[in-house]
Amino acid sequence: MSTSAIEIQKPYGKNVIVTDDTLSVELSDGRSISVPLTWFPRLLNATPKERNNWRLIGKGDGIHWEDLDEDINIEGLITGRPSGESRSSFKKWLKKRSQIKVRL
Repeated sequence: MSTSAIEIQKPYGKNVIVTDDTLSVELSDGRSISVPLTWFPRLLNATPKERNNWRLIGKGDGIHWEDLDEDINIEGLITGRPSGESRSSFKKWLKKRSQIKVRL
């Protein structure tokens, strides 16, 4: 009896949909994964225009939002890891963001 090795490929992101409360990613293996936007406070506090200004990075290994300085790893989504940003870092980002809006 012979056995053959099964080649397992890590799925990558193909498309991203962000709503007011959910981040959904279509994966290369046919699955879709959705997580609550509360996992990513920068996305939660973004405008719809900012949320939709994303691009896949690293051949689909991650998602980048230039306007928000946010990067999300696809593997982290699959394994259920929310944002690792510290509370103090997020507060600094919010403060800087509000100062920019005041100038506009």
